[in-house]
Amino acid sequence: MSRSLLKALVSSLAVAMAGLIIAAPASAAGDPVRGKALGYTCLGCHGIDTYKNVYPTYSVPKLRGQHAEYLVAALKEYRDSERGHATMHAHASTLSDQDMQDVAAYLSGTEVKTAGGAPAGKVPAAVATCQACHGRDGVGIMGMYPSLSGQHADYLEHSLNDYRKGARKNAIMAPFATQLKPEEVQEVAEYFSRQKPALQTVPRNEKALTAAK
Repeated sequence: MSRSLLKALVSSLAVAMAGLIIAAPASAAGDPVRGKALGYTCLGCHGIDTYKNVYPTYSVPKLRGQHAEYLVAALKEYRDSERGHATMHAHASTLSDQDMQDVAAYLSGTEVKTAGGAPAGKVPAAVATCQACHGRDGVGIMGMYPSLSGQHADYLEHSLNDYRKGARKNAIMAPFATQLKPEEVQEVAEYFSRQKPALQTVPRNEKALTAAK
């Protein structure tokens, strides 16, 4: 499959998925106060900026500033074994759908917004397809698409390789990732890790939160 055809396919899938999200009934808004109480164990990994997953070794992702909607979807994928990670599966399996909404509302905090400026650094050719969903500067264009700006490069590289191997299952990401060469995976990951505004590690000693209205 050519790169241009793949880009068109990804764009079409993105539009179709967005239509499904808009048509779906809205779920209850997440409560960050309750989410902080439920998700305190998350900070054992996601509250330490230099924390590494081991076997394989890669940086634990930054979650502060991420779309809450995406975090909920990711938790459900771990729960349903659509993403392979034993610890995340165990944690996600204990959460109800509302629990996930609340935890995501806390972990995401204030979601990053695109600054609309020029991207930082040279744009690799492979990134053109990514921009249909993840934006020019790595800020996801909708809540269902994760923001990648400022994310750890080694985590992004690991995630792309998981899509390539089928360890993560996603109708949009799978055909894209499988077309990438190893050097392109690295280029894409490093590009988005340089972008601003950047995702952050969740503060471990955060002050009191206000419940969602």
